[in-house]
Amino acid sequence: MKKFKFLLFCCFVVLSLAGIAGFWFNWGTKPKSNIKDQKVKIFVIQKGEATDSIVKKLHKDGFIRSSSAFKLLLYKEGLIGKIQAGDFRLSSTMNAQKIAQELTHGTLDSWITLIEGWRSEEIGSYLVNQGFDIDINYWLSIINHSNFEGFLFPDTYLIPKEASAEAVIKILRDNFDQKIEALVPSIQKSNLDLKEIVILASIVEREAKHEEDLSVVAGILIKRWRNDWPLQVDVSVQYIIGKEENWWPKVKKTDLKVDSSYNTYLYPGLPPAPICNPGFSTIKAVIDSQQSEYWYYLSDKQGQMHYAETLEEHNQNIQKYL
Repeated sequence: MKKFKFLLFCCFVVLSLAGIAGFWFNWGTKPKSNIKDQKVKIFVIQKGEATDSIVKKLHKDGFIRSSSAFKLLLYKEGLIGKIQAGDFRLSSTMNAQKIAQELTHGTLDSWITLIEGWRSEEIGSYLVNQGFDIDINYWLSIINHSNFEGFLFPDTYLIPKEASAEAVIKILRDNFDQKIEALVPSIQKSNLDLKEIVILASIVEREAKHEEDLSVVAGILIKRWRNDWPLQVDVSVQYIIGKEENWWPKVKKTDLKVDSSYNTYLYPGLPPAPICNPGFSTIKAVIDSQQSEYWYYLSDKQGQMHYAETLEEHNQNIQKYL
């Protein structure tokens, strides 16, 4: 009899605790506010931000009633580790489940990664494929009118999905200016202006595959340019003949005769503008270009660079590696 009463008491305690827990969870996941005219606010989650930090901010900003109840909800719904970084429109009239769903599916921003060596057409197509409502022709008209090719800094960005072409370009340009600021003292000592540096860097970016070659190739190109030699780089011709199906096609002998100011086989000096958007390390390699005895280089099918002091040596490298 005593054992039965004890079991009955235990069941009562367990059910009571379960009821209290259920009441607490139900209370903790309800909307923080019942006022219908509560304004929607932007809630920002940084890339890599820990769940605990996010939940604490939600509670501090008045979006949830209980941090513990919200974390329990995340575990219950299998949403731990699925919260996105970005900007979110939240309101204190939303319940915890709605907020959790927004944080895992409703970001206003999109992470994009722009690769070093992409030309403006490639960046525009990539943005469209990522869901941005950008007209490619309008995108290119802005860049061409303002001579922004080469100055759209390759990096990883968090950009609002509704951003216009102008807004995206401003973000990329501002980042370029910010990155270049640290190089200003070196630029002033280089005997090159910024446009010349970016044009050379855009060529080096496409010509050299390995970082250890960047400054050497830059030095060769600068030496040829300063001595009125034609640069004779295939990538400038690729820039002329590139089409949407292949922006960087293999160059044929007939392509070397295309009459364009970008054709560095026909015209000495630098192209009139950059041919792609170079990365920071390549820009720095041009500024800190390495002097050498070489006048020629070529890249084999594996991307390995081979240098030569004379045309005869260069021709031997062509026969050997190409």
